[in-house]
Amino acid sequence: MPNNEVAQPEQVAARTSQQPPPREIELKLAASPDALEKLRGADLIARHARNQGVTRRLDAVYYDTPDRLLDRNGLSLRVRRSGKRHVQTLKRSGSGDPLSRDEWEVALPDGAFDLALLPLAEIGEPLASLSAGQLAPVFTTRIRRRLRRLDYAGALIEIAFDDGTIEAGEKRLPVAEVELELKEGEAAALYELGLALLDIAALQLETQSKSARGYGLAFSRLPCASKAKPIEISEHDNADAAIAAILGNTYGQLLANLAPVAAGSGPEGVHQMRVSLRRLRSALSVLKREVASPAFEPIGQEAKRLGHVLGPARNWDVFITQTVPDIEAEGLDDAGLSALRTAAEPHQAESYAAVLRRLANPQTSRFLLSFGALIERRGWRNGLASETMAVLAEPAADFGARVMTQTHRKALKRGRGFGSLHPEARHQLRLALKKLRYTAEFFLPLHDGAPARRYLGRLSRLQEALGLANDAATTHHLLADLRGGKAGPELHFAAGAVHGWQSRQTIEAGRKLKRRWRKFEAASPFWK
Repeated sequence: MPNNEVAQPEQVAARTSQQPPPREIELKLAASPDALEKLRGADLIARHARNQGVTRRLDAVYYDTPDRLLDRNGLSLRVRRSGKRHVQTLKRSGSGDPLSRDEWEVALPDGAFDLALLPLAEIGEPLASLSAGQLAPVFTTRIRRRLRRLDYAGALIEIAFDDGTIEAGEKRLPVAEVELELKEGEAAALYELGLALLDIAALQLETQSKSARGYGLAFSRLPCASKAKPIEISEHDNADAAIAAILGNTYGQLLANLAPVAAGSGPEGVHQMRVSLRRLRSALSVLKREVASPAFEPIGQEAKRLGHVLGPARNWDVFITQTVPDIEAEGLDDAGLSALRTAAEPHQAESYAAVLRRLANPQTSRFLLSFGALIERRGWRNGLASETMAVLAEPAADFGARVMTQTHRKALKRGRGFGSLHPEARHQLRLALKKLRYTAEFFLPLHDGAPARRYLGRLSRLQEALGLANDAATTHHLLADLRGGKAGPELHFAAGAVHGWQSRQTIEAGRKLKRRWRKFEAASPFWK
């Protein structure tokens, strides 16, 4: 973190509530023990090192209330011992920046846990109302850390090679990772150093802190999927800041769902990761009309590749957890649908295995690190003509209105002659409407009120009706896979029941489509 030293108790007490909280800015990369050793001896490290480095043994105890009050509020509290030195640390997540957390550290002269040494008024609730007696140990970490300081890409970075364990009762979780902590300079250097390390050894972006993994271990809890957070754009921002906010928001959602997908937390993680990639691709598509940056192209290509791998997993999830149960709930449970679910499960498992292989692929790590560097460096500025640079300087509201107008017009053009559109044309319209909705949501913070809600409501209802036909087409392909090979009569009968049910749904939705299209067509753009 940029404020490098651990505070003494009297220094912490002197802080005022007007001061911004100290920040920790770091990037974590998971590695195998062999990769750690390879990186420690790498020429890259030696060439950029400021010092010979030190090795420390770090034992930490994490505290919380019995009902995990701190954890539920995005806080982690630990006391760490290194030799004879004890440090009490509180961290707070939730800033929206994937690399940074608020962090308060204070030395413990006698090693005794003491909440009063923290700036409780500055930190606020719920910590301010707690007493030490309400807190108890939850888990511990035992880490061997090898530290060096590097001068890299204009920044001072502390690189830590950590190996050890997280322990909760009898349960153990191994730790092997590289931590890159920014001491001075710009955060982009962390991503750039990560990319350089990736050329030496296999690494994966680690999005969970040790405390998050510790809570997961202690309470047998899998990481949860995360929906997109509101985009922070204000009327005072220019187009350049708006682009950074939009891309940063999609990146944050993508990173937030890496751990849930990798841990097998369930269908929602795959769904939200896929949504993040669709939002990203929509953003790049509409932004490049105004800012034709070559930096957007490779990011978009990698997002498409990853999304392509996630697609089958999402399709089988929907089929098993939504399509079949919905039909059973309609009273068709005697159609042998359980046979379809059983037959689909191996396909679902293989699709998830393909997702995990893709996440472990170094190309995915390179994509994620490159995307982070692009946002931090605002790499879309590179190589732009002077007239395009002028676009970046205009107010975000003007820029957003023009982008939304273009996207809205394209959707209307796709829908011309709506009643006679053939299936492929309707599919293209559906994609155009999805892109329009994402674009409108990107710039929604600049336009509040009933007109925006009314417009998005009409758009959402139209998308829902068009989506039923697409769902039926996707299910048709899945059923074809299930009915191939040695499928018996029971499976064919159940597949026929699903096909018939969805055909009826599609016909019923078709009766509403023209009305919903006309309502949307007549909707006034809320940004004008």
